[in-house]
Amino acid sequence: MAGLIPQGFIDDLLGRIDIVEVVGARLKLKKTGKNYSALCPFHNEKSPSFSVSPDKQFYYCFGCGAGGSALSFVMDFDRLDFPQAVEELARQAGVEVPHEERSDGRKSNNRTPRKDNPLYALLEQAAAYYRQQLRQHPARQRAVSYLKGRGLSGQIAKVYDLGLAPPGWDNLMSHLARDTSEQKALIDAGLVVENPDSGGRYDRFRDRIMFPIRDSRGRTIGFGGRVLGDEKPKYLNSPETTVFHKGQELYGLYEAKQQNRQLNEILVVEGYMDVIALAQHGITNAVATLGTATSEEHLKRLFRLVHNVIFCFDGDRAGRQAAWRALNSALPVLEDGRHVRFLFLPDGQDPDTMVREEGTDAFRRRLEREALPLTDYLFRHLAEETGADSLEGKAHMASLALPLIDQIPGSMLRRLLRQSLQQQTGLDLDSIEPAAMPTATEQPAGNDAGNHAHPLHDEGVPMDVWGDWSERDDSGGDYYLPEGMDSKPPAASESRRFTPRDSERKGRSGGKKALRREVDSPLLQAVRTLLHHPHLAAHAQQANQMADEDDDEARLLVALVDAAQKQPGLTTIELLARWHGTAMGEQLNRLAEQEWLLTSPGVNLEQQFFDTINRLTAQQNERRLQHLLDKSVTEPLSAEEKQQLRDLLGSRNTRKNDG
Repeated sequence: MAGLIPQGFIDDLLGRIDIVEVVGARLKLKKTGKNYSALCPFHNEKSPSFSVSPDKQFYYCFGCGAGGSALSFVMDFDRLDFPQAVEELARQAGVEVPHEERSDGRKSNNRTPRKDNPLYALLEQAAAYYRQQLRQHPARQRAVSYLKGRGLSGQIAKVYDLGLAPPGWDNLMSHLARDTSEQKALIDAGLVVENPDSGGRYDRFRDRIMFPIRDSRGRTIGFGGRVLGDEKPKYLNSPETTVFHKGQELYGLYEAKQQNRQLNEILVVEGYMDVIALAQHGITNAVATLGTATSEEHLKRLFRLVHNVIFCFDGDRAGRQAAWRALNSALPVLEDGRHVRFLFLPDGQDPDTMVREEGTDAFRRRLEREALPLTDYLFRHLAEETGADSLEGKAHMASLALPLIDQIPGSMLRRLLRQSLQQQTGLDLDSIEPAAMPTATEQPAGNDAGNHAHPLHDEGVPMDVWGDWSERDDSGGDYYLPEGMDSKPPAASESRRFTPRDSERKGRSGGKKALRREVDSPLLQAVRTLLHHPHLAAHAQQANQMADEDDDEARLLVALVDAAQKQPGLTTIELLARWHGTAMGEQLNRLAEQEWLLTSPGVNLEQQFFDTINRLTAQQNERRLQHLLDKSVTEPLSAEEKQQLRDLLGSRNTRKNDG
């Protein structure tokens, strides 16, 4: 049975693998000094900006910012999820991947089940049944006529595995279930519904065209069904199951990858038929959300495959609302080098009708000429909502735009957007006090942006930007968690995410809580130093002496020190691998990339590291000392506590004398 991949095996595997060999097997590398260079496979370029370091066992693209280990390269280049990439590297190294349960007996918090989940086989049997019904059922002609009327061929129906759920209440259940336990499995798979009052069971999908929904590996995980008449709802999706999470999946993504060896961009549309109709006309890079708004998770998934995403929406009010929601989801993942555009079709048109009416070439030209860059759409939308022709409107526009712009992690794009906003409004944005920024509820009237903005702390930091510590993405497989790291995200009131842009911002409000700095904090500098010099942890204070730190950056440093102290000899890439697949791992990867790119001549990094560690220890000792002093006022101290108090006072006096 597949289970968690042991952390030690990941460390050992990365120690065996040479990233130059892994990348060199897929790209043509050229020796440039001590590193290797190539044309980046993750974006189009004419001169090489992709560099591979054999010393660091790390790759980085100076053009698009892609970077990571051999494991992340295989995931992105071969389009594999985490367990599949581990299997591929293990195959190259000639070793087998072991699996084990978590030592604490708890279930892994993966969003996708283990490979042997019986629902996969059951859903595939259902897909085969629906395909057969479309070919053989007496009522098939009505469905075939409908599909032909929409301009679809038998060949494209085969590509997308279309089927038919015939009329009747229990056709599928009778075909697949022989007893009540098998009926229960069909209920778990979302294929059969049980009436809570009567206990009666019947097929969920009846008299509908069936659209199998497939995951990144091509496994059927759910279905969408469209009625053949005027019944409601027009489209019906599978419910949430252990294998199907509609807020994370994209219809047609698997087929798009199968039909395009090298995807350059992905077109996001609103419906199943839009995806299939476009593919019928040769536009095979379209996907659709499953009846939900485009989420940040959707965008993360797409940007792991391409650097260009186009949203295609109807030009009516609903389409523009969907576009604004998509823009809000895109902002937090808009790294430099990533591009998002929006195409609004004429009222009453959708991609299906449009491509049939004007043809493939005209539709492609429309995409090229009329799709608005996200930045243009952002400013145009806000200008329309605020009436930016007046001074008051310009001020209102700036107050709404700044919090949105500040969500963008790409520093160059963020800077250019601020400059553009400054030109459009005539405001000196650097002089605006943070108090002038709106709260999360202050959004443009007439749209539902407020429904999708992040709630803010009193410091102006989104409360939910931590996301999910346990996973990097929603692709299939069993992820391991480093020892001591819980799969649940910290409570919003306890922490906030520390992002690279936090360290780039300049503090405008002053004091210790300023959110913007010109350079990284000493804590992040210490993390970066330790990443590239893990041996320093052996000479630092024990991590348990700093374990009470509640500052996010301090906790990151303490976790790194603890890992390096518990397992001396870890390399940089082995440290990074311990948190691979987590939000914390992404942060560490960014810091590692920055250290490789940015050097500080004349700076004693080791001394800075130890100064930071000593300061953390001193701060924690001071807190312990104050706690004991406060306690001694209200109750007697134990002998152990008295000795600890004497030691702490002695240590404080020593520091004062030394100072």
